[in-house]
Amino acid sequence: MGDILKIGKYEFTSRLIVGSGKYPDFQTTYDATIASGAEMITVAVRRVNITDPNKENLLDYFKDSDVQFLPNSAGCVTAEEAVTLFRLVKEATGIDIIKLEIIGDTQKTLYPDVIETVKACEILAKEGFTVMAYTNDDPIVAKRLEEAGAAAVMPLAAPIGSGLGIQNRYNVVFVKEAVKVPVIVDAGVGCASDAAIAMELGADGVLTNTAIAQAKNPIKMAEAMKHAVIAGRLSYLAGRIPKKPYATASSPSEGMIQF
Repeated sequence: MGDILKIGKYEFTSRLIVGSGKYPDFQTTYDATIASGAEMITVAVRRVNITDPNKENLLDYFKDSDVQFLPNSAGCVTAEEAVTLFRLVKEATGIDIIKLEIIGDTQKTLYPDVIETVKACEILAKEGFTVMAYTNDDPIVAKRLEEAGAAAVMPLAAPIGSGLGIQNRYNVVFVKEAVKVPVIVDAGVGCASDAAIAMELGADGVLTNTAIAQAKNPIKMAEAMKHAVIAGRLSYLAGRIPKKPYATASSPSEGMIQF
């Protein structure tokens, strides 16, 4: 079946997940998503309509596609808020795969409240949700989320929307070593090379929104992200050569003609 990404009961061939925020309109959101090859798009339920059929609804643009919607709890600051939101989403749409996102610092860093996230994860997982949990790049917290029932952990690469790229490559590796569930690098990706690096470090996937939506040409950036994730994954699977302090000749020295 090839290199399949398994998240709970769901399977994907693409390891790129895209966001739906910051686009000028739903049509551009759709066009960029299709160009990216992503099979999953995350939607901030409090900001983008997917539950009210009487208003312009992003679901309508994707109704003939195979793209899976991934509702997220952006804007929630407590476990109670997030749990309530996802229960309503499931009731309205039937969607049970979710991105759990509870922000602790809403003013400056947008860093997650990991204590509330673990609490909500445990409740939602017991209720049958496939929980993908946004978190910091701490392997201890990642392990706690896995124990709480998370089907995937999503450590940030850098603050949301910053475009700074991966600020601590070691922690991505540490998180990957700490858990058995997929690790999706989320937040801070600024360009295609950032996505490739994340995949080369061993991440199982990458989620990016701002880097595509606010690029000068979102469609081209979406396509670039698609190829970067594929290239980074292949590079990781191929296995890089060891780093050495000095040069090593590419051609063998044995059998050289002596003059």
